Amino acid sequence: MRSTGASAATLGARLHDVLPVERLEGTGFPGRWVGGAAMVLGPLLMLAGASLRARFPFFFPDQLAAYERHPLLMATAYGLFAAGNLLLWPAVAVLAARIGARSVGWGLWGGALAMFGLFTRAFHAGVDHLAFQLVRSQGVEEATEAVSAGYGAFHVFAALNLAILAGWIVLALGAWRTRVLGPVRAAALGLTAALPVGVLKGTTPLSLVALAGLCAGLLPTGLALLREGTRPRRTSALRWVTLVMVTLCLMVLLGQAG
Repeated sequence: MRSTGASAATLGARLHDVLPVERLEGTGFPGRWVGGAAMVLGPLLMLAGASLRARFPFFFPDQLAAYERHPLLMATAYGLFAAGNLLLWPAVAVLAARIGARSVGWGLWGGALAMFGLFTRAFHAGVDHLAFQLVRSQGVEEATEAVSAGYGAFHVFAALNLAILAGWIVLALGAWRTRVLGPVRAAALGLTAALPVGVLKGTTPLSLVALAGLCAGLLPTGLALLREGTRPRRTSALRWVTLVMVTLCLMVLLGQAG
């Protein structure tokens, strides 16, 4: 009986190493808490930001004019969208790691392309911020002329525009083929590729559909990650929350000083 039990345990250990056993806490870097929180907050922040600017026309002259009339609203909308995009990198990293555990190629290319696309959107957010500051300092007409003169100029990140679209499609296909996501949620995640690309882009109905798909694709996994495993003790949670809040305050203060 002992030898049979030992043999079964050995066989089970070998199967655990070989088969793609799904364990949500096995996320590696950036970990369960960061990855889960990013999967929940990132899509919701982007959807909130896009919804706030949905009533304004799509193209950049109208976006600049909207900022002149409603500076706080537009700054909040673009800020939420940019913050959500920034938070998506841990979400993509965790999802790509889970896909890569079953298919290295799909995890590698899906994760890499989607991540490059996030970096490109971060660059666009910086240009958006500069354009809005031109509205404040020089007026909307001069700002519109300046943006129009430089619109379409080549920059390094322009080469990655395709990654913004292809990354989510490859990531969704990889999640479906490896059964990390079911077909419905994988298709919803792939809809993120329909989100408009470029500087000072407003919100269209398709934008909201794409972001709703992003939420449907990532939120359930993020919530499952946060629920999985042992919960931290209260003292440990308070310590980490305090550390995060202090870090965020310092980042804001340093950003204002810069």
